Amino acid sequence: MDPMKLSGHVMAVAAGAWHRFSKPSLASIGIVAGHGVDGDAHAGSAVKHRSRVAADPAQPNLRQVHLIHGELLDALADEGFTVAPGQLGENVTTRGMDLLTLPTGTLLRLGDQAVLEVTGLRNPCRQIEAFRPGLLGRLARKRGDGSIERLAGIMCVARKSGRVAPGDPLNAELPPAPYRPLKAV
Repeated sequence: MDPMKLSGHVMAVAAGAWHRFSKPSLASIGIVAGHGVDGDAHAGSAVKHRSRVAADPAQPNLRQVHLIHGELLDALADEGFTVAPGQLGENVTTRGMDLLTLPTGTLLRLGDQAVLEVTGLRNPCRQIEAFRPGLLGRLARKRGDGSIERLAGIMCVARKSGRVAPGDPLNAELPPAPYRPLKAV
């Protein structure tokens, strides 16, 4: 893995107390260990995503914090989709690190204190299509082998508390090899 991809910075942060698709951008967010983003509807030790709660409300929450790389928003803009940070429901928009190439279990250090553990890929849902027609096909597309390429960011759990704000450094610490590729969570 290219060491240049293991650092970057926080471009924007967002949180929302209610279950809705987009989240408002904020000046900073609080990461709470074992919980997620303070005040966010998806924070908690057990699942909060409505369909997962319906299946089993006691499942562990592997989706406490959602990150998207800002380069994706740039690529979408080049294709005619104007999407601002937070509009795809992410809590942290980054720049400079290819989040989708990180292995499961990577630790992400945001700012001086917060630490997240990468659990997997966001599985793009139909709400994306309702947000911007045609966007779902750009964020979840079939590869030649029939598998689905998911581009809507990564999901994490909070391991260490701290405040995170735009401009904060972002650094990755890879887990021991062999690496486990990201799967949808």
